[in-house]
Amino acid sequence: MPEVSLLIIFIILFVFYLIVRTFRIIPEYERLVILALGRYAGTRGPGLTIVLPFLEQATRVDMREKFLDIPAQTAITQDNAPISIDFLVYYRLVDPKLSVIAVDHVVNASTNIATTTLRAVIGDISLDDVLSKREQINDTLRVKLDDVTERWGLKVTSVEIREIEPPREVQDSMNRQMTAERERRAVVTRASGEREAAIAVAEGEKQAAILRAEGQKQSSILQAEGERQAQLLRAQGFAAALKSIEEEAQQLSSNTMYLQYMNALRDIGAGASTKFVLPLELVNLAQQFAGGLMTNGQPVRPARIE
Repeated sequence: MPEVSLLIIFIILFVFYLIVRTFRIIPEYERLVILALGRYAGTRGPGLTIVLPFLEQATRVDMREKFLDIPAQTAITQDNAPISIDFLVYYRLVDPKLSVIAVDHVVNASTNIATTTLRAVIGDISLDDVLSKREQINDTLRVKLDDVTERWGLKVTSVEIREIEPPREVQDSMNRQMTAERERRAVVTRASGEREAAIAVAEGEKQAAILRAEGQKQSSILQAEGERQAQLLRAQGFAAALKSIEEEAQQLSSNTMYLQYMNALRDIGAGASTKFVLPLELVNLAQQFAGGLMTNGQPVRPARIE
């Protein structure tokens, strides 16, 4: 009876195998390419799918966007400069049928075509353009790769160059150029700063000079106004004094003036001088005074002048 038990177990396992191989659950991002007896029988999925064992062969195809990491490749530029470039290729399968039937292992084929296309594109560009036009190279690679892989049901969505490594002598030259450029920018920045500082200082000195001149102007105006007011006040005072003297002089009689003259002559005579000059007005005044005395009948002795 052991043989019967083994046969039953084998039958159970075989039935289980058939069930697993027949009923498939396909995720949303996958498809099954079915070959029935070697012929294409359609693409199935997603969801629950039935695949007939031994009659149909199913190949899973992932429809999600993926990327190929292309290792560093050495390419020769148009001006015969060797450079090393590594890049990424983003792609997705848009036609599961073509990706299975039209090419053997679509991913490996795409990797190989990407490396050869890179060398062809770089060979048509000079070294300076390779270093400065990375976006243009990305677009060119994407278009060329997409044209080739379209017949395989593969869509190249993007190409991104990660690193470009030029030859050592070119790197040294670029480093020297970058150093010179940084020094030039530093000199320009320093000169610009000094120019702006000089302009600021000159502007400050200009404003200070304007303010000093304005202050001196106002000071001169105020000083002149003060002197004018002082002169006016002095003139007014002098005029008032003259007016007062004139008013007082009009009240003086000739006798009073004569006495003033006499007193002045007495003071002069008291000095050490031996010569005297008498004004004509004094002589006339003396005559008038003498006549006045005689008229009044009172003889008066003139003062003696020594």
